[in-house]
Amino acid sequence: MKLSKRIQTVEGSKTARFIPLLDALKRQGRPVISLAIGEPTYDTPSPVIDATKRSLDRQETRYSDMAGLMGLRTALAGRFDGCGTENIVVFNGSKQALYAIFQSICDPGDQVIIPVPCWVSFAEQVKLAGGEPVFVATIDHQLDTEAIAAAVTGKTRAILINSPNNPTGAVYPREALERIARLANEHDLFVIADEAYDFFVYDNLPRSSFYDLETVRDRLILTRSFSKHYAMTGFRVGYAVAPPAVAEALVRLQSHVTGNVCTFAQHGAMAALEMDEGLLVRRRADLQHKRDLAFDQVSGLFPCVRPQGAFYLFPDISDHLHQGETSGGFAARVLEKTGVAVVPGEDFGMDGHVRICFAVPDDQLLEAFKRIREVL
Repeated sequence: MKLSKRIQTVEGSKTARFIPLLDALKRQGRPVISLAIGEPTYDTPSPVIDATKRSLDRQETRYSDMAGLMGLRTALAGRFDGCGTENIVVFNGSKQALYAIFQSICDPGDQVIIPVPCWVSFAEQVKLAGGEPVFVATIDHQLDTEAIAAAVTGKTRAILINSPNNPTGAVYPREALERIARLANEHDLFVIADEAYDFFVYDNLPRSSFYDLETVRDRLILTRSFSKHYAMTGFRVGYAVAPPAVAEALVRLQSHVTGNVCTFAQHGAMAALEMDEGLLVRRRADLQHKRDLAFDQVSGLFPCVRPQGAFYLFPDISDHLHQGETSGGFAARVLEKTGVAVVPGEDFGMDGHVRICFAVPDDQLLEAFKRIREVL
């Protein structure tokens, strides 16, 4: 027996692998501090929990609309100017939305341009669709739009932009998005905008979205998630905003993959959209404080570009690598000696760096950096 060539070319999620590893270390009694998992430690807001419980009490546990509950799609469409329910498809998190997008737009050999460093699943999902990821380096974590333009070929199908960025926390300004939009229009390309961290922008920076650019909406496929914004990672609810023909294709694929997204989880998502945002704004302010605290700590150890969004630092640890050591070796050394987990930069396409998630309690942040400092 043998597995398909497609699955043999795909690696498992390099960030998700930390979850069982950290669980095993904790069972051994190791004093582990995880700065590896991109997940806020806040509780899921009580209105979300209460609405989910009420949905279960009402026995809303049956099949439902494969595009998503109409109430949820209506509420989401209302957040985007000129958008209707025919533009919205609800998925099991934005990760599944992205998978469905590549399956729906890529033929074998089609290319998708991806700025690096980038989230670990982008390239693997493109390969699963038979496509070819084309990586373009950034400059100080900002888009190099000239290099992106130079990477366009007759095989290019789409440009994928993730802002705020995972793993760097970079936020791309509107001018850069406008240049990508013009490029997509000139070459008849899709723009795929992963905006999973759209709420987490700091220092009063404007939150620029591709959806703000009307000239690109007819070729824009945008994904967002309830996971980070509302501390609902386990609910697995995300969505795509797309032109009607693309949305219909995504629903057709969904009908053969999962059917509907968990019905009662969608009721929790509807409650999230109805919440007063005061709690979420306070949490964002707390994350900005943690960003400042973590950046102050990391700057005494490594060169690091100050992140403007998300909840990650991506410092350059090159000067602390042993001869022949990669960032993976460095991360393993730090975990073994200190019990602090960080993610190697090579997992995101940029060796010589590590990703540090600062969305943890302040005392854990300070203790983690203290342990790393002692090892260095």
